[in-house]
Amino acid sequence: MWEAIARFVLKNKLALLIILVIVTAFMGWQASKVQLSYEFSRAIPIDNAKYVSYQNFRKQFGEDGNMMVIGFQTPNVFDKKIFSGFQLLNNHIKSISGVENVLSAASAITLKKDSVTEKLKAENIFIPLSSAESSETSFNNLDSAKNIFLSLPFYRGILYNPQTNAYLLAVRINKDILASARRTDVVNQVVLIADRFGKDQSLEMHYSGLPLIRTQVADKMKKEMKWFLVGSVLLSAFILLLFFRSISTMLLSLAVVLIGVVWSMGTLHLLDYKITLLTVIIPPLIVVIGIPNCIYFLNKYHIAYNDTGDKYQALVNMISKMGIVTLFCNIAAAIGFAVFALTKSAILKEFGAVAGINIIALFFISFILIPSVLSNLPPPKDRHTRYLDNKWLLAVLDKLEIWALNHRTLIYMVTTLVLAVSIAGIFRLRSEGFIVDDLPKTDRIYTDLKFFEKNFRGVMPLEIVVDTKQKNGLRKNPLQTFERIDSLCRYIAAQPEIGKPLSIVEGLKFAKQAYYDGDSNNYAVPNAFEISFLAPYLNTKSEPGSAANNFTKLISSFMDSSKQRARISVNMADVGSKRLPGLLQQIQTKANQYFDTTKYNVELTGASVTFLEGSSFIIKGLKDSILWAFVLISLCMLYLFRSFRILFCSLIPNVIPLVITAGVMGWAGVPLKPSTVLVFSVALGIAIDITIRFLVNYKQEQKGSSSQQKQLVIDTIHTTGISIIYTSLVLIAGFIIFCFSGFGGTQALGWLTSLTLIIATFTNLILLPALLITSIRNK
Repeated sequence: MWEAIARFVLKNKLALLIILVIVTAFMGWQASKVQLSYEFSRAIPIDNAKYVSYQNFRKQFGEDGNMMVIGFQTPNVFDKKIFSGFQLLNNHIKSISGVENVLSAASAITLKKDSVTEKLKAENIFIPLSSAESSETSFNNLDSAKNIFLSLPFYRGILYNPQTNAYLLAVRINKDILASARRTDVVNQVVLIADRFGKDQSLEMHYSGLPLIRTQVADKMKKEMKWFLVGSVLLSAFILLLFFRSISTMLLSLAVVLIGVVWSMGTLHLLDYKITLLTVIIPPLIVVIGIPNCIYFLNKYHIAYNDTGDKYQALVNMISKMGIVTLFCNIAAAIGFAVFALTKSAILKEFGAVAGINIIALFFISFILIPSVLSNLPPPKDRHTRYLDNKWLLAVLDKLEIWALNHRTLIYMVTTLVLAVSIAGIFRLRSEGFIVDDLPKTDRIYTDLKFFEKNFRGVMPLEIVVDTKQKNGLRKNPLQTFERIDSLCRYIAAQPEIGKPLSIVEGLKFAKQAYYDGDSNNYAVPNAFEISFLAPYLNTKSEPGSAANNFTKLISSFMDSSKQRARISVNMADVGSKRLPGLLQQIQTKANQYFDTTKYNVELTGASVTFLEGSSFIIKGLKDSILWAFVLISLCMLYLFRSFRILFCSLIPNVIPLVITAGVMGWAGVPLKPSTVLVFSVALGIAIDITIRFLVNYKQEQKGSSSQQKQLVIDTIHTTGISIIYTSLVLIAGFIIFCFSGFGGTQALGWLTSLTLIIATFTNLILLPALLITSIRNK
């Protein structure tokens, strides 16, 4: 059958090439429209309880992850020169299109009791400053205003830290802007204006918050994709030229993988997906997986041409012999990725679907393009096939033959010892991830985050919703509810990883202090009489943009429209997925102590909770996917070889590298997280390729007697060994490129996958032949 297919391909090569060009042009058009995405919540299935809770919170209270923060440190912030610049900074940032609001010391307001209306009114503490105002009279009240600001506990720990003289600006960015390509421009404008202020005042500026982190990480990701793609192509080109000594062969191989890359990006847009932290690695992955297809086809073509001296017959032999091998290799590799599409996680589904589809597509691209182009090129010259007689490689293969025939016991003993050490390392494995742990400790995103953790205990949002279970429940017996909220807030504030909580109670404390003429000793929860007096203020109507209106909006944002639920907002440190569950459980336990669960429901949500849930879900999904991949690949191997003996011999050399890699991770302290768990699936899908090619060659020539079969194993080492070694070098070099990433997880993916492939090469060229010979002897 495959010989007939080979002749069909060669006969209709022009038509097939035209179809290939048309499809590639269409996919290129689709690829030009693909966009970036950085929504981590998409890692969670939409029916997940925590996802549903988070979406309900967003509907009731709005976004919690659209606050960017700017910080600086100076004891002289209230000097006239610095403070005027601070006010201008506040105004300039607020004027940026897409910025909804800016909160800082420069725009802080205070409440004053109006004896005429008997209501509280909000006023700016500092006189607003326009860019045209610079006279001394503008600062006549600066000292008195400073004293008022410092006497308000409401702002302490939120907008400034009196112990470290650190100050903060909170910049709220429109959620629609953050979901579009404009987010980069808005974030960059904010940074540019703030950097200018820092330069003018000789201050070091710091930036953080989820909008900035996600935007800058997404942009870094986009840049890396381009460099990795270029790097993998150039490195592959160099290795191909080194092996085959032919520019035309090199260009043909690069054409295969570049078409594959175009198809993969086009598939993303066709399926209405965006580039994520997972799908971003697909293009270089396509290059790394596609090059071995080319090497095996070309290697078989050169061997067949040397044997027959007939180019056409060599091409027929190449297609008929390597067609089924390459098809099953690509199917096995595709299964390793496609199983992710079986999970409920959107981000994993997208990665699995796109990778699986395009690895299969690589087979058709190489199956059509390589023989069609080769048929129009001159026959290979002696220098093009000289690598087949590489003395160094032949000597290595001779050594492997000796080991497989005469030292099998030693091979098994060494393998067992290495496995024992690796299994011990597996018990040291830990699962832990941080929002920014993939960034190097010297990266500005990381160091700036640590600035805010040191001075404000972090910027990662955590939201706590207190549900009274009845409409207007916050107005029924409010004193009891507010006192309990305050108790929970004080407990939360005592945790070293969590900043000062903000809630409706803090607003009431602020109002009570104002009622008592700004006396900070009265910054406390109002009593029943004071609550009844202060309640009307919360419904005060004000002019849009006025200080009173801004304060009213701030306070009202901590209650839902039905006055049934109250919100406690805190910022916390990036404590990691190991510490976070325990911390959340402590808060939940304490909340259940303060609030009667028959009357209240207290729920923890927000971006920090969804990050934890998403990270855990991805890791679990990847683990399950590896198991499914192993089962499905085993079934494919059983179908291909129709032998449990061969199946057993094929699986052992591929399980061992995964166990050793897991052990190395344990001993090296590399945690399990989405980027590192991905190693096992990638490595399994690619390493099985080596096994299939070895065993198919062995099975195609298999004869009856034991002595003949043993010799056939040795012959297979020599006939496939060279192409396996060359392919392994390309694969390892392709993944080594990832080690130059700015993301720790991508670096780990690079060196861990390379390590797994190195081990897989040895197990398939040493252990696999030994197992085959042993199984033949014991038949």
